[in-house]
Amino acid sequence: MNIFSQEKSHLETKFCSFDGDIGLKDGTVITGYASLFGATDKGGDAVQKGAFKACLNRIAKKGTKVKMLWQHDPTCPIGVWDEVVEDGKGLRVKGRILTEVQAGREALALLEAGAIDGLSIGYRTLRSEKSAKGGRLLHEIELWEVSLVTFPMLSEARVSRTDEEAALAESLADTFRQAREMLA
Repeated sequence: MNIFSQEKSHLETKFCSFDGDIGLKDGTVITGYASLFGATDKGGDAVQKGAFKACLNRIAKKGTKVKMLWQHDPTCPIGVWDEVVEDGKGLRVKGRILTEVQAGREALALLEAGAIDGLSIGYRTLRSEKSAKGGRLLHEIELWEVSLVTFPMLSEARVSRTDEEAALAESLADTFRQAREMLA
């Protein structure tokens, strides 16, 4: 597996290949986790819980948004992230691909075909420490953008199922849990 890392004027981006399904809602709305807490990426780094909090607060105070880019290319915005939230699991994103933009139409076509399925963050590390495994524990990150990518560095960072599919999966899991309890 090839691992790539780019650093341009202190902006870090990481991506690698992985397997996974994509999720689209209403044709242009996408959701997913761009980062998961404690998950070690292919470069050995693990984002820690709370790493995005200060940055997201600054962004909210300024009234700006995290950029949605295509393959980390700052000249190629393809949509708008309407929600970028740090929750107990990681950095959850929800946004709209703009089909009025040519690159947005192309990205949407590739998502629908399954040709791409990854999310990746572009950031600058503000505070980190070396991990026992040789990588870094990232404690504070200045998030600049979340990109749709072909090869995310964190294999779990991907566009997720639609809300309807997630609700069905949750309902099925609850039904199976109840069945196990009845049989026990």
